[in-house]
Amino acid sequence: MNICGIYSFLPSESISSVDLDALAGATGLAILDREPASLGEGALVLGISDQGLGLHFTGKKTPKPILVDFLGGANAHRRQFGGGKSQLIAKAVGLKSRYRPHILDVTAGLGQDGFVLSTLGCKVTLLERVPVIFELLKDGLSRATQTSDTQLQAIVQRIALVGDNSIEYLHSIDSESDNRPDVIYVDPMFPERQKSAQVKKNMSVFQTLVGNDSDAGDLLALALSRAKYRVVIKRPRKAASIAEQFPDKKLPNAGLVLEGKSSRYDIYPIAKMPEC
Repeated sequence: MNICGIYSFLPSESISSVDLDALAGATGLAILDREPASLGEGALVLGISDQGLGLHFTGKKTPKPILVDFLGGANAHRRQFGGGKSQLIAKAVGLKSRYRPHILDVTAGLGQDGFVLSTLGCKVTLLERVPVIFELLKDGLSRATQTSDTQLQAIVQRIALVGDNSIEYLHSIDSESDNRPDVIYVDPMFPERQKSAQVKKNMSVFQTLVGNDSDAGDLLALALSRAKYRVVIKRPRKAASIAEQFPDKKLPNAGLVLEGKSSRYDIYPIAKMPEC
């Protein structure tokens, strides 16, 4: 599904043409001069509304816009009730009582996992190659910094956002440098298993934008040479490992696997993690 263009649902005085032009330049999308409703059923628009920047579907009974929201919704719920340091993701990245690793999330997506890791006190670098998704993340982080919630402000201040291709970015890291990331976190795109019609439609759009995980084998091989302590791959619980998916790459098997109800973490230890 292609994005037809950019449209502002806000009053004209609420957003400048400079802002729209900048968004158009960053995403390569045209600014629409007609209302999205005129595009017919099933079209997709990058829209600016009072909720923030989001991908809007046109037509009747459409799903809610796809946007990055760190103030409410699922992110806020997980921040409050997600289980803190007992969460499987915390164990996967090697979180300890007195140690918080620097995480490089090379497949940021909508930032959910990166946000969780930041709520646990980790410094997180989000890497996103798709311009539209990068702009959604940028907008979500910007809105979160403007909140009166000082705890949330501290969380998002630990997140750095970089727009780049994962393979190219990893190549730019000196494999001998002490400044390389402690943990490289990879969550390759995979088919969504949930039954909800909205989830399936949203994820279908997201997969179209992001693409499949055809470079996951190369990404893992490179990550293993750039992470300081470990590489963590998130997969559906019953999915094949990256090594099994790409046998020609002759990749190692995970040294440790943590399984949850619907997903698992394949962990590739490189060196012992610090205690503090």
